[in-house]
Amino acid sequence: MRKFLLFFITTFVVISANAQELNCSVSIDAEQTGQPNLQIFRTLETQLREFVNNTKWTNKVYKNQERIDCNMTLVISEYDGDSFTATLQIQSSRPVFQSTYDTPVYNYFDRQVKFSYKEFEPLNFNINSFESNLVSVVAFHVYTIIGLDADTFELNGGEPYFEIAKQITNTAASSNFQGWKANDGNQSRYRYNDALLSSVYKEFHSVMYQYHREGLDVMASDQKKAKQTIAAAINDLKGINDRRPNSFLVRTFFDAKSDEIQAIFSGGPQVDITTLVENLNRLAPTKRSNWSEIKF
Repeated sequence: MRKFLLFFITTFVVISANAQELNCSVSIDAEQTGQPNLQIFRTLETQLREFVNNTKWTNKVYKNQERIDCNMTLVISEYDGDSFTATLQIQSSRPVFQSTYDTPVYNYFDRQVKFSYKEFEPLNFNINSFESNLVSVVAFHVYTIIGLDADTFELNGGEPYFEIAKQITNTAASSNFQGWKANDGNQSRYRYNDALLSSVYKEFHSVMYQYHREGLDVMASDQKKAKQTIAAAINDLKGINDRRPNSFLVRTFFDAKSDEIQAIFSGGPQVDITTLVENLNRLAPTKRSNWSEIKF
């Protein structure tokens, strides 16, 4: 009986440990408030870390090594009682097959983060109701992280998670907080999610799959083929740029990928990159310093 009980407890612990999807580093920077050492900031940081990492966001079981590595940095600029004004930097990555390299997938700087919080108040997520802007913002980015990660392993694999992020957006749109509505600017959560689900940007999902699964994951076995596939995938973004020049979705892609693309095409076996460099300069002109370093 004791052995059975021990086995049950051990199995339960393993299942619990493997249930969550994210391995997320969460930090709070409150220097701009002039009161960075207040206990409330440390409490919030701990609660956010536990909320992101201990919540079960999907019905899939992730092994510990399959959890998605990411980080969130909340920079608080104003604090008055239980009212906070902040920005949130979110980044995620995923491992490349047969390597020790992690490739960046998501790099989003959220400038529209205002919320109310009282120390030790629970952070609970309910997809059907809006209870906390901070919780909704974080949950939106969690599902976007999971969706983009899924896109890199399976063609259109992220769509179910982008739909959940849309539901969060629609629910939060009833609030007075920014970032959730169509008229909240061109670099809002609403705009990013809308692009992910719009047929206007349909190539983006095939690019994510080809770039990662058919490109980077092949690098260890056939570097030249991998580079050709990655170049072709990037060139496919031109269709989006022709329809929506300087789109937020494409800019966010290159915020994550510019350094990596420069490194991929600056060494190793040579491939024809004339068209690639021309397109890169059109797709992401703010990254010209990266593209100028690519060697023909």
